[in-house]
Amino acid sequence: MSQVYNFNAGPAVLPAEVLEQAKNEMFDFNKSGMSILEHSHRGKDYDAVHQEAIANYKKLLNLSDDYAVIFVQGGASMQFAMVPMNLLGLGQTADYVNSGAWASKAVKEARLIGNVNVVANTEKEIPTRIPRVEELKLTNGAAYVHVTSNETIAGTQWKTFPKTEAPLVADMSSDMLSRPFDSKQFGLIYAGAQKNLGPAGTALVVIRKDLAQRVSEKIPTMLKYTTYIEEDSLYNTPSCFTIYMMMLVTRWILKMGQENLYKRNVEKAAKIYTGIDNSGGFYKGTAVKDCRSDMNITFRLPSEQLEEAFVKEASNLGMKGLKGHRSVGGIRASVYNAFPMEGVEAFTSFMREFQKKNG
Repeated sequence: MSQVYNFNAGPAVLPAEVLEQAKNEMFDFNKSGMSILEHSHRGKDYDAVHQEAIANYKKLLNLSDDYAVIFVQGGASMQFAMVPMNLLGLGQTADYVNSGAWASKAVKEARLIGNVNVVANTEKEIPTRIPRVEELKLTNGAAYVHVTSNETIAGTQWKTFPKTEAPLVADMSSDMLSRPFDSKQFGLIYAGAQKNLGPAGTALVVIRKDLAQRVSEKIPTMLKYTTYIEEDSLYNTPSCFTIYMMMLVTRWILKMGQENLYKRNVEKAAKIYTGIDNSGGFYKGTAVKDCRSDMNITFRLPSEQLEEAFVKEASNLGMKGLKGHRSVGGIRASVYNAFPMEGVEAFTSFMREFQKKNG
């Protein structure tokens, strides 16, 4: 099949030029005669990749020297535990916003570590939505406030982040670098790589250095943020190939321009949402309109049989990964940074044709 449009929620679509460069360098990286997969993480060739990745993230996020950029294995799911291990002290309470399936997992892990106050809960609401800022019942003197910026299963996204006295912590796994935001508003940001940043294998963590110092001496070495900061994420062998790919993706984002990328992301999502809203009810969005995600567009058809036919016919036309998450069903079109506009146009054209035949 010469052209496939990858709508998978993750691992997800990567920029074509990034894949092309990785292919060209697979056997001989930087004229070294070796693949990047074979290079020592202590060698100068890999070190250049590692340092450029960090520098590019600092530039893209406009980070001051108060912040560290680190790479941690275990993905975002490991961060569900590491955040409270490092930031939640004895007798303290952490505030969590439960906006859906991924936020709920973060809550569950944090409760194994210490006291958690769920300050708002929209996990079970249909249509799905993000809690309003005025709904948040924040704890006085909370250790931190945790939000999930984009819920891939629910298809919802924070459009404006809450302003909090306690450090704001965000799981940005599925919309990291998809839009500009003020990094100074956050004490800690983490993101699994496999949505917008690169292939699976690591999590990007951006943390204010003073917050990292909260950690108890009893926390194991590999679960302390201070270990990664002090050792430049090289205490053990990191996921070198993943970080190499993440570096190439940051180059691509810098070349594209983050503001341009954001405008394109909004436009891509709007085209699909317009197709849903103009279908006369044949397609029904599952998220409240002002909470709709620009990354993961979720909707239903009149029956599960039609949904199965929709996914099958789209797949036959080279549009892959449209089946909704197994926990909720329906359709999910994930259109991350690297997803091309022509793929959105092909998809909306298919939506119209499918409705004509089955509406």
